[in-house]
Amino acid sequence: MSAQSEQLTPLGGNLPANRSVAAPRLKPKWEVVISIGLIHLGVLLAPFTFTWSAFWLCLGLMWATGWVGIALCYHRLLTHRSFKAPRLLEYLLTFCGVLAAQGGPIWWVSTHRLHHAYSDTPKDPHSPVVNSFWWGHMGWFLHRDPRRAQCAALDLARDPVHRFLDRTQGLWPVLLGVLLYALGGLPWLIWGFSVRTVVVYHVTWSVNSAAHTWGYRSYQTNDRSTNCWWVALLSFGEGWHNNHHAFPRSAAHGLRWWELDVTYLTIRALACVGLARNISVPEKACRG
Repeated sequence: MSAQSEQLTPLGGNLPANRSVAAPRLKPKWEVVISIGLIHLGVLLAPFTFTWSAFWLCLGLMWATGWVGIALCYHRLLTHRSFKAPRLLEYLLTFCGVLAAQGGPIWWVSTHRLHHAYSDTPKDPHSPVVNSFWWGHMGWFLHRDPRRAQCAALDLARDPVHRFLDRTQGLWPVLLGVLLYALGGLPWLIWGFSVRTVVVYHVTWSVNSAAHTWGYRSYQTNDRSTNCWWVALLSFGEGWHNNHHAFPRSAAHGLRWWELDVTYLTIRALACVGLARNISVPEKACRG
């Protein structure tokens, strides 16, 4: 494995005061509210449509769209460029992220970069500290917010493939749903689409909400990010969030031997077969 042993140092500064600034009065994105509501309603049919094939399909798509598409690709590869991958593989992983129905790559990456630039300040798009836990968890996703108008992903916006996937991001999850219904009927649609999407939604959103609310802090950062073990367990390592805010470019979020980070292990596995290089980690992670 090729790893960059960079001089990555924690971000200094004191914790911000708990500013009880009300969330701005924003208009709901009704198309998003309705679509997410329908996806959640579909979960109510899960007990009546259970089959083992649908269950295993759900787990497989959870891994492909959530833990690989969102955690590994959208977050560590595209947002922070924690490692490099062949361009064709990058596009394939990005497509997996699009199928998670969390927005296009340019929008997602831009939002997350703004979160790091203004973490837990009034300019943070989804801070549970400045606003509310509900806002940090999912309220931000359901509203039109001028704080996200600034594009912080110009590198992706210059790439025609990423632009195409961003413009058509609403189409591909729908086509996946149609394909699942055609191949496996209602069980595959409910478990492979509704159950899988809802689980991935709330696990991803828990990094924004729970991992800024509960847990321990290994580093003093300019926000209230925490290491939340149960979020890390559910999200394949994303819940070691205080570590991540201390070392944003690090491909490894779990920095102690017991902080299991399956996403980082996946990146190392890709490196072993020549599909990941220039992997950035703090020196202590290299020594571990």
